[in-house]
Amino acid sequence: MTKRAHPEDVLIAPILTENTWQQMEDRKYSFRVALGTNKIQIKKAVEELFKVRVEKVWTANVKGKPRRERLSQLHGRTSRWRKAIVRLAAGDRIDIMGG
Repeated sequence: MTKRAHPEDVLIAPILTENTWQQMEDRKYSFRVALGTNKIQIKKAVEELFKVRVEKVWTANVKGKPRRERLSQLHGRTSRWRKAIVRLAAGDRIDIMGG
């Protein structure tokens, strides 16, 4: 990523699973982020987009899974991607489903 990336380019989408909904009670939010972004860029993007304070950022690179194309023997992989979990300061929250 470039040194000063736009927040919309850093955060791709929220990750909404049963586990992440439970983590939201502890002020932890999960996002799919662009490959090559660092924790500082992710923190600034969340703070700028949602007007909250971020305490901590965890990141993980997720490997692509092997896939097959129907009944043929063509094999491939899904795309690799990067995941970020951010913990917000006490009293801050993000309304994921709101507009």
